[in-house]
Amino acid sequence: MQVLKGIILTGGIGYDSNIYLIDKEILVDVGTGIFFNEIKEEFENLGIDFEKIHTIINTHCHYDHVGADKSFRDLCKAEIAIHKNDKDAIESGNGTLAEYFGKKMKSVTVDKILNENDKIKTKNFTFTVISTPGHTPGSICLYEKNKKILISGDTIFADSIGRSDLPNGNKEDLKRSIIKLSKLDVKYLLPGHGMPKIGGVDFLFKQILARIKNF
Repeated sequence: MQVLKGIILTGGIGYDSNIYLIDKEILVDVGTGIFFNEIKEEFENLGIDFEKIHTIINTHCHYDHVGADKSFRDLCKAEIAIHKNDKDAIESGNGTLAEYFGKKMKSVTVDKILNENDKIKTKNFTFTVISTPGHTPGSICLYEKNKKILISGDTIFADSIGRSDLPNGNKEDLKRSIIKLSKLDVKYLLPGHGMPKIGGVDFLFKQILARIKNF
């Protein structure tokens, strides 16, 4: 479904992450791959030209977000992009937590390393990469300042925050990341799981900050 003009949301089935297609040229996260054929068919029904999808951005290295990297790369011939601190996980297949899903990660080569303040530009958007470690060392969010959009991965959801108790998680890093995000002007929160939140994001941050004060 179109959540905002130029941004299509699909996926989110079962344990799969949400998948965001931006301006029909960039994918943000791709799910486990278990429902790859169904998602491909959905895109086909929407008239998506897979050859125009040139980049796959992973918000972090967990299998429910990156498991379909190879399938989508093969389909679209797109580049894989991820933060440097999660690069080794998807290249080696170790550290993606694929075993939690009873699967084995199909390792892929990372084409582009993402760093703090990198710009991701499409026809209608300019997203800034924000490093938000805590859920994983290389977790990132994408922020569109002019349109007040935050694609938040598993750092923050519409009613909660990401886990920090999984391997390589760090609750102090997560806390600092949430404080960092709370300083942004956000109207549209597009999380890695669950429904987007439109409006009331400032109040959400206030609630979460109060909750994690003694985190």
